[in-house]
Amino acid sequence: MKRTLILSGLLLLIIGLSAFNLKNVKVIKSHNADSLAADRKHYVDELKLAIKGKENMPADSVFKNIKLFKGIPASRLLAIMNFGFSNSLGVSCSHCHDTQHWEAETKAAKDIARQMSAMTATINNQLLKNINGLQSANPVVNCTTCHRGSLKPALNMPMPAGN
Repeated sequence: MKRTLILSGLLLLIIGLSAFNLKNVKVIKSHNADSLAADRKHYVDELKLAIKGKENMPADSVFKNIKLFKGIPASRLLAIMNFGFSNSLGVSCSHCHDTQHWEAETKAAKDIARQMSAMTATINNQLLKNINGLQSANPVVNCTTCHRGSLKPALNMPMPAGN
C-alpha cells in the first residue's frame, strides 16, 4: 500500500511538472566566487577598454541609460557596479544586464536593483540619522548589509559554534 502511494505521488509529480510551463522558471546557476570574479573582470576589462580616455567624464555622458549615479566618473561607476552590486549580491553583470546591450531594460533585476538602491538611500538619509544612541558617526546600510554575497538576503543567523 505504501509503495503504491509513493509511486502514485511520484507519477502525479511527473505529470504536474510536465504540464507546468518550465520556460517561465528562472534557474539561478550556482557559481563559485572565483568564476564569478573572473566573469565580472572580463566584462569590466571590456568596458574599461571601451571607455578609454573617458574614465573621468560623467558616467551619464559616457554610458547610455544611466538613471543612478549620474555625474560620477565613468570609471567609478564600473567599480560601484562590480564591487558594490555584483560582489555584494554574488552575481555577475549578466544578472541585471544584457551584456551585448548594456543600456537595455530587458531584465527585471536591473529595475529591482534601482529600487533597492532607493530603499537603502531612504534608510541611510532619513531613518538611520534619526536613531539616537547609535555608536557610529555615519551609520549606513548597503547591499552587503543584507545580501552578504548571496542573491537571497540573509534572513537568519547561523547557530553559534558549540551549540
